[in-house]
Amino acid sequence: MFLRRIARPLMMMAKVKETTGIVGLEVVPNAREVLINLYRKTLEEIKAVPEDEGYRKAVESFTRHRLNVCVEEHESEMIEKRLGCGQVEELIEEAQDELKLIGHMNEWKPWGIPDDYECEVIENDAPVPKHIPLHRPGPLPEEFYNTMEAITSGKLDAGSKKDEPAISSGDSQSK
Repeated sequence: MFLRRIARPLMMMAKVKETTGIVGLEVVPNAREVLINLYRKTLEEIKAVPEDEGYRKAVESFTRHRLNVCVEEHESEMIEKRLGCGQVEELIEEAQDELKLIGHMNEWKPWGIPDDYECEVIENDAPVPKHIPLHRPGPLPEEFYNTMEAITSGKLDAGSKKDEPAISSGDSQSK
């Protein structure tokens, strides 16, 4: 009881956040220090990924930025405001997840394609195997094909469309 009377006013003066407002996400009182350590560890572990890989470049870029913000700012509220990526507790979870992913990426090595790997190339109208999703755009309007045919055959004449209105701005329609 005595400690509550003393501790509560001290907590109010220190602006300690009581809740994150997110179920299952507890407040981390030393979030800044935790983030700095996680970001430094991330930058160290990402060095195992080849330098020219996009994944490494992206992780290094946003991790360095976030680390710099955490070093420059001393209050969690300012870190959250400058990064604009949620609460510091959420950032801690993201950094922990990124460290796990780096471990998996180093294990899986998706950048290491064997030299003898052969990729199946599907050209033009060749039949697409059933296991490959078909990503083709829908057909264009018939008018498009007619215009293209006229252009390629040389039958399209600028003077032949006198009865069609010319495309113009809205100003000339007020006449």
